[in-house]
Amino acid sequence: MPPVVHLIVGTRPEAVKMAPLALALRRAGVLEPVLVATGQHPTMVAQALAAFGLEPDVVCKLHRTTGEQSELAAQLTSALDAVLAAGSAAVVVQGDTTSALVGGLVAMWRRIPVVHLEAGLRSGDLAAPFPEEANRRLLGVFADLHLAPTARAAAALRAEAAAVGAAAERVLLVGNTVVDAVLEVAAGVTAADAPAPGDPRLAAVHDAVTGGRSRLLLVTAHRRESWGAPLNNVLAATRQVVDDHPDLLCVLPAHANPAVRAQVDAALGDHPRVVVTDPLPYPELCRLLARAALVLSDSGGIQEEAPSFGVPVVVLRDVTERMEAVDAGWAQLVGTDTARIVAAAKGVLDGEHEPPRTGNPFGDGRAAERGAGAIAWILGMGDRPVDLTL
Repeated sequence: MPPVVHLIVGTRPEAVKMAPLALALRRAGVLEPVLVATGQHPTMVAQALAAFGLEPDVVCKLHRTTGEQSELAAQLTSALDAVLAAGSAAVVVQGDTTSALVGGLVAMWRRIPVVHLEAGLRSGDLAAPFPEEANRRLLGVFADLHLAPTARAAAALRAEAAAVGAAAERVLLVGNTVVDAVLEVAAGVTAADAPAPGDPRLAAVHDAVTGGRSRLLLVTAHRRESWGAPLNNVLAATRQVVDDHPDLLCVLPAHANPAVRAQVDAALGDHPRVVVTDPLPYPELCRLLARAALVLSDSGGIQEEAPSFGVPVVVLRDVTERMEAVDAGWAQLVGTDTARIVAAAKGVLDGEHEPPRTGNPFGDGRAAERGAGAIAWILGMGDRPVDLTL
């Protein structure tokens, strides 16, 4: 049996971005991927993996009561240590969540090589995003292999390596696996013979948009720093944008937090051209994204995925660690000021904002293949892959 590599996933974005790597490792046959669901967001992780025909091989059982980061980290430390106690050739963590940080720490403590997928993102501000900026910086200190999604991220990692005398060759530019994921999933749900959305409201939106009778505005605002007054501003802007464009239909998958959902329903629940839903399965989100005319979002993943479909994004954050989309012209960074959101959306919808002519700055859809080869290389089972040219 090939050596086992543990892939740690705790949230839906982690599952989406790790799934292509798991599939690439299985196809290569050199290493055996074992998907470990930490229990941070168990239902959403299972749903996301299912979109790729995968399911967790190991599920950690947590008993959370407070919801605090300290409680999560404490329980994950012992749970993941028990999983890795049987041995592992390498541990792969993705991004900057608590699951990623703790998974990396436990592997490092057991002297198991740590591979950091989507390494090198930096906002330069420890408070935004919080605590993610600190998590990914800490992983950058002790990871043995850094799989960078963009040239900017690779440059940041190599500069940090040079500052401490670490080996810069352990930084590889592979692209972002989210591009692999979104292209694969969207191809299935946008095919001519794909089944219609199960929600009749979304089916009606789909028919109107594909029939050319309406345009679609997709809105996602889920980050904690957006809750409260900032979210009220976003919702007010959304209402104004829809009111100003009679051909526009809006879909807003609301956060599962009851207070946030109540806030969204109070602001937009009565609007005849706004559909508020529960959090959507990843394939349904991909279907909407592929058909959208514009996205308003505070999501990092959306900033990476939308350019593959030629969809502009108005970013509802004051800072972003994904400036590649802004620099390429696919994204506008506007924060949560209502007037700025409305102005940016109007520019796109009214044709005043010229769309870029470049492809997706986050990759070509082959990041997972390069990542699988890089892991084999770091374990002495293959050659070092050639860095991606973006």
